[in-house]
Amino acid sequence: MDDGHENARGSYDDDARIVALARSDPAAFAQLYRRYVDTVYRYCVHRLGTREQAEDATSQIFLKALAALPSHRPGGSFRAWLFTIAHNVITDTYRTKRTHWPLALALEHADEEPSPEDQAIGAIERDEVHAMLAILPTDQRRIMELRLAGLTGNEIAEALGKNLGAVKMAQSRAIARLKQAMHQNGDTRAGNEETIHAIS
Repeated sequence: MDDGHENARGSYDDDARIVALARSDPAAFAQLYRRYVDTVYRYCVHRLGTREQAEDATSQIFLKALAALPSHRPGGSFRAWLFTIAHNVITDTYRTKRTHWPLALALEHADEEPSPEDQAIGAIERDEVHAMLAILPTDQRRIMELRLAGLTGNEIAEALGKNLGAVKMAQSRAIARLKQAMHQNGDTRAGNEETIHAIS
């Protein structure tokens, strides 16, 4: 499991600088919004299944993040903290609606230039990825969804309130389960293999 990204440190430091600025000047929060809105929106669509629900959830997430910004721990990952809020908002939405929404991915808010996670799964149809993830137990699926959203192992652990070892073990089991399912289904397409490799 690769816990780093090429420019992760620079982005992490830049986030910290903007968070410190936004504490005294809320207008600065717009920079963080622009940086993460597409990723958060894609995650919400993936979890909730419809564009309307995802748009509502995305708005709630950023409003809550702005309101709670004074509580953000200096030195912590802003992205992990933001996805903790996202996880909680979506959990609350499930409780309120008491509805099971299908796994579906709509990337109508995608950036003009494909993001790394889009490139990783671009070789196959997106509904196939979700069909693959749907076979996983809930905890494993949540971890893989966050991995597809671009979070590192440490950020996933922070967002879900787990330790890194548990995240790594769950991801390893998820990868093994996905590979086994592909083998049983006789699925040997390179695109699916590359997708699993990209998020492992």
